[in-house]
Amino acid sequence: MNSSASENLVEIEDLRFAYNDNAILKGIHLKVPRGKIVAILGTSGCGKSTMLRLIGGQLKPHGGSVRFEGSVVHEMDDDALYLMRRKMGMMFQRSGLFTDLSTFENIAFPMRERTALPEPVIRDLVMMKLHAVGLRGAHRLMPNELSGGMQRRVALARAIALDPMLIMYDEPFAGLDPISLNQVANLVRSLNDALGVTSIVVSYDVVESLKVADYVYFIAGGIVAAHGSVEDVRTSKDPFVRQFVDSLPDGPVAFHYPGRPYAADLRIGGSGAA
Repeated sequence: MNSSASENLVEIEDLRFAYNDNAILKGIHLKVPRGKIVAILGTSGCGKSTMLRLIGGQLKPHGGSVRFEGSVVHEMDDDALYLMRRKMGMMFQRSGLFTDLSTFENIAFPMRERTALPEPVIRDLVMMKLHAVGLRGAHRLMPNELSGGMQRRVALARAIALDPMLIMYDEPFAGLDPISLNQVANLVRSLNDALGVTSIVVSYDVVESLKVADYVYFIAGGIVAAHGSVEDVRTSKDPFVRQFVDSLPDGPVAFHYPGRPYAADLRIGGSGAA
């Protein structure tokens, strides 16, 4: 393994992807160092979640490459892809819990599916994971008995169930109240440091992401519009970065979807919308 592969767990080079004729990613270059939290920020629909699917091998790129531990993901056969995914944990945007399984059974599920551990060991491991997210006492509750923040924490416990090398978070802060949001943000940071894992956080929440991340990428127009350390981002004069960090309505990212002049779609001068 070369020095670059050993330093970076994930490397993305000239990544391109489109849904039919809609080009989403147009040449992304991005690196995720081992043991760090990398935040990928951008507006809804910019391709952040698509990038996670490309890293996990659910999608294949139309150009460029994604490497995990030095190996090109889309060149792996099914067996290699399965082994790679065992090294990854995923916290889904809407938690993704099995609604007919208890909190305990949700965490135990990947352990039973992917290991031959005896039940007493699985029980102890489940309780350890739930304790790490502060929900050991809720192990008998069903998902519909949990608050949104608690569901997100259970999803995080399931993501770390098998002690992965990489944890990917898809909008982990979306829809949470301030207290739950702060709890989840603290867990992302503390678990990354305590477990020695690598984390990728995709989000549109700049404020919370800057609290937990080591390095930040901004995605816009299908490319990396800006990147840098958290301190670089906070002090940046780049108009694109400032629009995101300061939540400005006007800037390089347009509010309106591209279209013809507004007057052309109104009934002005007898023309009307086509």
